[in-house]
Amino acid sequence: MVELDYTEGATPLNNDEIKGLIPTHITTRAEIDRWEQDNINEALIWLGERKPKDILSESFMKLLHKKMFSNVWKWAGKFRQSEKNLGVPYYTISIELKKLIDDSKYWIENKTFIEDEIAARFHHRLVSIHLFANGNGRHARLVADIILEDIFNKPPFTWGRTDLVKAGDDRKRYIESLVEADRGDYTKLLNFVRS
Repeated sequence: MVELDYTEGATPLNNDEIKGLIPTHITTRAEIDRWEQDNINEALIWLGERKPKDILSESFMKLLHKKMFSNVWKWAGKFRQSEKNLGVPYYTISIELKKLIDDSKYWIENKTFIEDEIAARFHHRLVSIHLFANGNGRHARLVADIILEDIFNKPPFTWGRTDLVKAGDDRKRYIESLVEADRGDYTKLLNFVRS
Protein backbone atom coordinates (compact mmCIF):
# COMPACT_ATOMS: atom_id res chain seq x y z
CA MET A 1 0.00 0.00 0.00
CA VAL A 2 1.15 3.52 -0.74
CA GLU A 3 2.39 5.63 2.17
CA LEU A 4 1.18 9.22 1.99
CA ASP A 5 2.53 12.38 3.55
CA TYR A 6 0.16 15.32 3.80
CA THR A 7 0.70 19.06 3.47
CA GLU A 8 -0.62 21.31 6.24
CA GLY A 9 -4.39 21.55 6.05
CA ALA A 10 -4.78 18.45 3.86
CA THR A 11 -7.28 15.80 4.84
CA PRO A 12 -5.80 12.33 5.35
CA LEU A 13 -7.31 9.36 3.55
CA ASN A 14 -8.24 6.23 5.47
CA ASN A 15 -7.02 2.75 4.40
CA ASP A 16 -10.22 1.94 2.49
CA GLU A 17 -9.94 5.20 0.54
CA ILE A 18 -6.27 4.56 -0.23
CA LYS A 19 -7.25 1.11 -1.57
CA GLY A 20 -9.34 3.01 -4.14
CA LEU A 21 -6.17 4.15 -5.91
CA ILE A 22 -6.43 2.99 -9.54
CA PRO A 23 -2.80 3.18 -10.77
CA THR A 24 -1.20 0.36 -8.79
CA HIS A 25 2.38 1.41 -9.56
CA ILE A 26 2.09 4.67 -7.57
CA THR A 27 4.06 4.73 -4.32
CA THR A 28 4.39 8.43 -3.36
CA ARG A 29 2.26 11.50 -2.78
CA ALA A 30 4.14 13.30 -5.57
CA GLU A 31 3.13 10.59 -8.05
CA ILE A 32 -0.50 10.85 -6.95
CA ASP A 33 -0.36 14.64 -7.29
CA ARG A 34 0.98 14.30 -10.84
CA TRP A 35 -1.69 11.79 -11.88
CA GLU A 36 -4.39 13.93 -10.31
CA GLN A 37 -3.15 17.05 -12.11
CA ASP A 38 -3.13 15.20 -15.44
CA ASN A 39 -6.70 14.06 -14.75
CA ILE A 40 -7.73 17.62 -13.79
CA ASN A 41 -6.25 18.88 -17.06
CA GLU A 42 -8.48 16.38 -18.91
CA ALA A 43 -11.47 17.72 -16.95
CA LEU A 44 -10.55 21.28 -17.97
CA ILE A 45 -10.51 20.20 -21.62
CA TRP A 46 -13.92 18.56 -21.13
CA LEU A 47 -15.24 21.80 -19.59
CA GLY A 48 -13.82 23.85 -22.46
CA GLU A 49 -15.67 21.75 -25.00
CA ARG A 50 -19.11 22.37 -23.50
CA LYS A 51 -20.92 24.88 -21.34
CA PRO A 52 -21.98 22.99 -18.21
CA LYS A 53 -25.70 22.88 -17.54
CA ASP A 54 -27.31 23.05 -14.12
CA ILE A 55 -24.04 23.97 -12.40
CA LEU A 56 -25.77 24.50 -9.07
CA SER A 57 -26.83 20.88 -8.56
CA GLU A 58 -25.67 17.81 -6.69
CA SER A 59 -25.37 15.90 -9.97
CA PHE A 60 -22.99 18.48 -11.43
CA MET A 61 -20.83 18.53 -8.27
CA LYS A 62 -20.45 14.75 -8.50
CA LEU A 63 -19.88 14.73 -12.26
CA LEU A 64 -17.19 17.39 -12.08
CA HIS A 65 -15.34 15.55 -9.29
CA LYS A 66 -15.56 12.33 -11.31
CA LYS A 67 -14.14 14.08 -14.39
CA MET A 68 -11.32 15.54 -12.25
CA PHE A 69 -10.25 12.32 -10.47
CA SER A 70 -11.70 9.19 -12.15
CA ASN A 71 -8.34 8.09 -13.61
CA VAL A 72 -6.85 8.07 -10.10
CA TRP A 73 -9.55 7.10 -7.58
CA LYS A 74 -12.30 4.47 -7.81
CA TRP A 75 -14.48 6.60 -5.55
CA ALA A 76 -14.21 9.76 -7.68
CA GLY A 77 -17.56 11.52 -7.91
CA LYS A 78 -18.97 9.72 -4.86
CA PHE A 79 -19.58 11.47 -1.57
CA ARG A 80 -17.25 10.41 1.22
CA GLN A 81 -18.39 7.66 3.57
CA SER A 82 -16.11 8.50 6.50
CA GLU A 83 -15.54 11.24 9.02
CA LYS A 84 -12.63 13.61 8.42
CA ASN A 85 -10.67 16.24 10.31
CA LEU A 86 -13.06 18.80 8.82
CA GLY A 87 -16.41 18.81 7.14
CA VAL A 88 -19.95 17.96 8.11
CA PRO A 89 -20.85 14.45 9.25
CA TYR A 90 -20.73 12.35 6.08
CA TYR A 91 -24.41 11.33 6.33
CA THR A 92 -25.48 15.01 6.10
CA ILE A 93 -23.48 15.90 2.97
CA SER A 94 -26.48 15.84 0.60
CA ILE A 95 -28.57 17.94 2.99
CA GLU A 96 -25.85 20.55 3.52
CA LEU A 97 -25.08 20.72 -0.21
CA LYS A 98 -28.78 21.27 -0.96
CA LYS A 99 -28.84 24.14 1.56
CA LEU A 100 -25.76 25.68 -0.09
CA ILE A 101 -27.22 25.35 -3.58
CA ASP A 102 -30.54 26.87 -2.48
CA ASP A 103 -28.75 29.72 -0.67
CA SER A 104 -26.59 30.39 -3.72
CA LYS A 105 -29.55 30.50 -6.08
CA TYR A 106 -31.17 33.01 -3.73
CA TRP A 107 -27.98 35.13 -3.58
CA ILE A 108 -27.80 35.16 -7.39
CA GLU A 109 -31.49 35.93 -7.98
CA ASN A 110 -31.58 38.67 -5.32
CA LYS A 111 -28.07 40.05 -5.87
CA THR A 112 -27.46 39.58 -2.13
CA PHE A 113 -23.68 39.93 -2.59
CA ILE A 114 -21.41 41.07 -5.40
CA GLU A 115 -20.57 38.34 -7.90
CA ASP A 116 -17.07 37.66 -6.55
CA GLU A 117 -18.46 37.29 -3.05
CA ILE A 118 -21.14 34.84 -4.18
CA ALA A 119 -18.48 32.65 -5.80
CA ALA A 120 -16.15 32.97 -2.80
CA ARG A 121 -18.92 32.15 -0.33
CA PHE A 122 -19.94 29.14 -2.42
CA HIS A 123 -16.32 27.99 -2.50
CA HIS A 124 -15.91 28.38 1.27
CA ARG A 125 -19.11 26.51 2.12
CA LEU A 126 -18.33 23.73 -0.36
CA VAL A 127 -14.90 23.25 1.25
CA SER A 128 -16.55 23.34 4.70
CA ILE A 129 -19.01 20.61 3.75
CA HIS A 130 -16.13 18.51 2.38
CA LEU A 131 -18.07 16.40 -0.10
CA PHE A 132 -15.36 13.94 -1.11
CA ALA A 133 -12.56 11.92 0.46
CA ASN A 134 -9.96 13.89 -1.52
CA GLY A 135 -9.70 16.86 -3.88
CA ASN A 136 -12.22 19.12 -2.14
CA GLY A 137 -10.19 22.33 -2.36
CA ARG A 138 -9.33 21.86 -6.03
CA HIS A 139 -12.92 20.88 -6.83
CA ALA A 140 -14.37 23.85 -4.91
CA ARG A 141 -11.94 26.28 -6.56
CA LEU A 142 -12.93 25.01 -10.00
CA VAL A 143 -16.65 25.24 -9.17
CA ALA A 144 -16.19 28.86 -8.01
CA ASP A 145 -14.44 29.65 -11.30
CA ILE A 146 -17.23 27.96 -13.29
CA ILE A 147 -19.80 30.04 -11.41
CA LEU A 148 -17.89 33.22 -12.26
CA GLU A 149 -17.43 32.32 -15.93
CA ASP A 150 -20.71 30.61 -16.77
CA ILE A 151 -23.22 32.37 -14.52
CA PHE A 152 -21.70 35.84 -14.21
CA ASN A 153 -19.62 35.99 -17.42
CA LYS A 154 -16.61 37.14 -15.37
CA PRO A 155 -12.97 35.97 -15.39
CA PRO A 156 -12.05 33.19 -12.96
CA PHE A 157 -10.27 33.87 -9.70
CA THR A 158 -6.46 33.92 -9.70
CA TRP A 159 -6.13 32.06 -6.37
CA GLY A 160 -2.82 33.70 -5.50
CA ARG A 161 -1.39 32.66 -8.90
CA THR A 162 0.21 29.58 -7.38
CA ASP A 163 -0.20 25.84 -6.82
CA LEU A 164 -2.25 25.62 -3.64
CA VAL A 165 -1.73 21.86 -3.35
CA LYS A 166 1.90 22.34 -2.28
CA ALA A 167 2.92 23.71 1.11
CA GLY A 168 4.03 27.33 1.15
CA ASP A 169 3.10 30.86 2.10
CA ASP A 170 0.27 31.10 -0.43
CA ARG A 171 -1.33 27.87 0.78
CA LYS A 172 -1.00 29.17 4.34
CA ARG A 173 -2.67 32.48 3.39
CA TYR A 174 -5.42 30.56 1.59
CA ILE A 175 -6.13 28.33 4.62
CA GLU A 176 -6.03 31.35 6.95
CA SER A 177 -8.58 33.11 4.71
CA LEU A 178 -10.87 30.06 4.94
CA VAL A 179 -10.55 30.03 8.74
CA GLU A 180 -11.54 33.72 8.82
CA ALA A 181 -14.51 32.90 6.57
CA ASP A 182 -15.48 30.18 9.09
CA ARG A 183 -15.87 33.08 11.54
CA GLY A 184 -18.03 35.02 9.05
CA ASP A 185 -15.32 37.41 7.82
CA TYR A 186 -14.77 37.02 4.06
CA THR A 187 -12.36 39.95 3.68
CA LYS A 188 -9.15 37.87 3.50
CA LEU A 189 -10.73 35.31 1.19
CA LEU A 190 -12.02 37.99 -1.17
CA ASN A 191 -8.58 39.59 -1.24
CA PHE A 192 -6.83 36.26 -1.77
CA VAL A 193 -9.00 34.97 -4.63
CA ARG A 194 -8.06 37.95 -6.81
CA SER A 195 -4.39 38.18 -5.70
